[in-house]
Parts: sequence; structure tokens; C-alpha cells
Amino acid sequence: MFSVTQYGVELDKSKYSWDEYNRIFSTKEDDLVLDFNGFGKVTFNTGFSCVFKTGSCCKFITGYDCTFRTGVSCVFTTGSNCTFNTGSYCTFNTSDYCIFRTGENCIFKTGGGCIFNTNAKCEINAGYNCFIIRRDVNGVTQVPANIEIILNNYKVDGYTIKTIEKKKEEIKDCNGKVVVIDGKEYTLQLKGE
Repeated sequence: MFSVTQYGVELDKSKYSWDEYNRIFSTKEDDLVLDFNGFGKVTFNTGFSCVFKTGSCCKFITGYDCTFRTGVSCVFTTGSNCTFNTGSYCTFNTSDYCIFRTGENCIFKTGGGCIFNTNAKCEINAGYNCFIIRRDVNGVTQVPANIEIILNNYKVDGYTIKTIEKKKEEIKDCNGKVVVIDGKEYTLQLKGE
């Protein structure tokens, strides 16, 4: 069984809901310690200043000042000043001043002032004054602000800027459209019309 405490005392069950079938824990309470050690695939909806200890594949929707110690493949949507100690394959959507210690292949979308202590192949889109500490290459790199990057493979320092492929626009009716190529205008006309 799991335990939920607030200020060192077990939280009254009337202050939270636990949907066993769908594995959803919900509360509006703040300042909680949630020990779901060994529980995976749980969704948490909580207030701020909470501490979580869980298994893998969990989803968190919280306020700020939270601390997470989890397994792999978790999803986090949080406020600012959170601390994460997780496994690989996690997704983070946070605000400012968060600290991350993760495995590889994680995805981060954050505000500024964050520290990423991580491994290879992570995607990061962060605000200003963020830094990456790569354990596999023993290096520190400043994250470019508001540019999505992908960390290089294991033991390969650096990153690449993620490019998004634009879908080619399909033109169904191009009769009469004017295009400019090398400064010359051309009017498009379908064959046979």
C-alpha cells in the first residue's frame, strides 16, 4: 500500500481521492510526502511543495517546489523550483529553476535557470541561463535559450539543433497562381487547360 503524509502526519482520506482501477491520485493539498514506492503507471494531481517516491511510467501534474524520485518513462507537468531524480525516457514540461538528474532519451521543455545532469540523446528546449552536466562525457555546456537541441550519442560531447521538417504544401488548384523564381514571375497553368 502507499502512504501520504502532510507535516509528518498521515493525510486524512477525505482530503484525496484514489481511483484504484485507473490508478489516479488527486488532491488539492500542498506540502505532501507521497510514497508510492513500487507503484507504477499512476497519475498524480497535487498542489505544491510535494515529495514523490514512485515506480515507473507515472504522470505528474503539480504545482511548484516539488521533489520527484521515480523510475523510467514518467511524464511531468510542474511549476518552478522542482527537483527530479529519475530514470530514462521521461518527459518534462516545467517552469523556471528546476534541477534534473536523469538517464538518457528524456525530453525537456523548461523555463530559465535550470540544471540538467543527464546522459545522451535527450531533447532540451529551455529558457535562459540553463546548463547541462553530461555524466557520460564529464562536461558542462550552456543550453542555448529557446532553441530545441538534441544531445549527442553516449560518450559524444555536444549537441545538434533539432530541425523540424516542413510538410510540402499540396496544391490542388494552382491555375493562375503566380510564383517567383530567381526574380522572374511565372503564372502556373495545369496541362490541358
